Amino acid sequence: MGEKILMKGNEAVAEAAIRAGCRHYFAYPITPQSELIEHMAKRMPQVGGTFLQAESEVAAINMVMGTGACGKRVMTSSSSPGISLKQEGISYIAALKIPAVIVNVQRGGPGLGNIAPQQADYFQAVRGGGHGDYFTPTLSPESVQEFADMAPLAFELAENYRTPVMILSDGMLGQMMEPVEFPDAYPAPRDCSDWCLGPQKGRDVNHILNSLYIEPYDLKARTEELFRVYEQIRAKEVRFELYNMGADPRILTVATGTAARIVKSAIDALKEEGIEVGLVRPITVWPFPSQAVAQAAMGKDVVITIELNMGQMLEDVRLAVCGTSPVEFYGVAGGVVFTPEEVAQAIRSRIP
Repeated sequence: MGEKILMKGNEAVAEAAIRAGCRHYFAYPITPQSELIEHMAKRMPQVGGTFLQAESEVAAINMVMGTGACGKRVMTSSSSPGISLKQEGISYIAALKIPAVIVNVQRGGPGLGNIAPQQADYFQAVRGGGHGDYFTPTLSPESVQEFADMAPLAFELAENYRTPVMILSDGMLGQMMEPVEFPDAYPAPRDCSDWCLGPQKGRDVNHILNSLYIEPYDLKARTEELFRVYEQIRAKEVRFELYNMGADPRILTVATGTAARIVKSAIDALKEEGIEVGLVRPITVWPFPSQAVAQAAMGKDVVITIELNMGQMLEDVRLAVCGTSPVEFYGVAGGVVFTPEEVAQAIRSRIP
């Protein structure tokens, strides 16, 4: 690891992607992720890469699709309404089995909303987002360092499983500055010569990538092929963190991303009052760590899901807990960010 560098989250994930071998980036500006596109505009020419500010989010995601189809490491980024515009293209990329990385620095919504941080794109990210049967593996960072670390991980997952992968950040992590360390080396891109388009060195072969299946049983077979891969991802790629679980607390919280970071501060404050509270932090929100949540929730007096929205991850928590413990919710919307004190009070008020 090198020296620590003070960077915004948007800059850190962009720099990490470049150091991990991303040489193609297409996007359209939107706050609060504009520093990401600015960093790519500055750095890509320095490393011999391709930066292009597309005429729209729709154009950008289709450029990603074409570049990824040629086996190149490619990334795009946007914020909530911009990600909505990319969803048709993301569905195509999933159907075509093309590796790609999409960063969503969430803002307040619905609609045009505002540029404040929110977690209201959870449904969109973990339920596919576009049309058809598919999933998008989705990573949720809680710090600038983790945001940066997820860039190479996202490329690795995308290439290993030939799928788009999303990093679901938010305006707070995108804008805050923290020290970041970058590894001295990153894993090399995976060889794609057995499927990608373009001339194959020393091989007389042409590959065809297609997402149009007129015959229903052909599309059925393709969709089942995708879901066999999703089952592999569910079995191998679930990631989560347990916090303050050693004392076997009677109260469990579930939170991810920025919300989890605030919840940890609330848990530390409550611990000083003699109130033990545990936390399960999903790092992959798809696949969701259902088994970990179910095990942690067993026998608890209450499970509290805490989110910067009106209750979206709440549905996955309820499915995981499956009635074995009562599940409560605390959240705020509109880009409002709760404080550790407000979270602590919300936990106190929900103790049976």
